[in-house]
Amino acid sequence: MTDSPPLSVYATSFNSIAALYATARPDYPAELFDAVEELAGRPFAGADVLDVGAGTGIATRLLRERGARVTAVEPGAGMAAQLRADQPDLPLVRADGNALPFASDTADFVTYAQAWHWTDPERSLPEAVRVLREGGALALWWNKPDLGVRWAAEQQERLRTRLAGFHSHGISRRSTTESIMDCPGPPLRVVEHELRWTRRVSLDGHLANLATHSYFSVLGQEERDALLAGERAELLKFFPDGIVDEPYRVDVTVAVRD
Repeated sequence: MTDSPPLSVYATSFNSIAALYATARPDYPAELFDAVEELAGRPFAGADVLDVGAGTGIATRLLRERGARVTAVEPGAGMAAQLRADQPDLPLVRADGNALPFASDTADFVTYAQAWHWTDPERSLPEAVRVLREGGALALWWNKPDLGVRWAAEQQERLRTRLAGFHSHGISRRSTTESIMDCPGPPLRVVEHELRWTRRVSLDGHLANLATHSYFSVLGQEERDALLAGERAELLKFFPDGIVDEPYRVDVTVAVRD
């Protein structure tokens, strides 16, 4: 195992694989958006939403389908270009959550889908609170493998032993909540939620999804191909028909500016 690259290398690695990311990454279940609305005490329909770290716009599209007025915020050139190609009519701002180029009290929601851990919470949290209107909500969520499922747990352990920096740049739900609670400024009401869902994909689709994660995308082609070939062999033991049921646990944190 080689040494782990700097965090900035992981954070920018998605730009070279944006097209694959857009097609291989999973969506989010409707139950997630139902839960965020319930926890926030307001609907997405008609709301002004800043979707920060929007990437290729997977969550952005789903938020728009819920009736939200969404502005995507994405720092990466490759990811932003893919988002623009997929949703050409979407307002898109090239920026990151550490310095939001928006006036105070202008958003009903600030959302982060798979993206909060790429920010500096000491900067991104005050920025989110600043742009939220009174009663607005910061909503953070992550699709994570459900380790209560045997094959997913075994895969995560293999990757942990074979990949430098595997999830070393992640952030736990507990640390997220603690950092929000410690944020100076207007009081925040913080609530957590968890839900589970399953996506059925081909084995090739599952491997493509793996390849879009930062700890794969920073590898050289030869090393990446070898790891994916190893995963193919392991997964065929569980899914000989080549169809994979990907189990997910979605961690959700919502902070409401009361």
